Amino acid sequence: MFQGGLGSLLLYVALVLVVIVAMLGISFFLGQRINRKYKHTPFESGVISVGSAHFRISVPFYLTAIFFIIFDLEVVFLFAWAVAVREAGWPGFIEITVFIAILVAALFYLWRIGALDWRTETQKHQLTLLKGPGGVVKKKEFKL
Repeated sequence: MFQGGLGSLLLYVALVLVVIVAMLGISFFLGQRINRKYKHTPFESGVISVGSAHFRISVPFYLTAIFFIIFDLEVVFLFAWAVAVREAGWPGFIEITVFIAILVAALFYLWRIGALDWRTETQKHQLTLLKGPGGVVKKKEFKL
């Protein structure tokens, strides 16, 4: 009946749509229609929700997430290069070396500007009080 690739694709799409409509229709007609007191309240593993779900998350959390995504995505390029390393030859090796050097420079830059530091201002202040000349950390004296 269907000879070409387009005909097979259209048959497949039609069958998928028939299955979807059948599943939705059967669940609509056979599903339960019971209205209970707590039917429309959010369910969190049997624990009643307390408070608002809207709260602020600190910016360092987002920065760390974005940095993770960026550097994780770069690993995909490294895997692609590793698969084709023989075909890429020396020009590919030089290109990936430059690529890794740029990534290391970006990571070093982020580290130097403090973007990877999660400490609060209070924690940073306390750390400066603990450090002496030359970056040596002073011991805390405990009184008994």
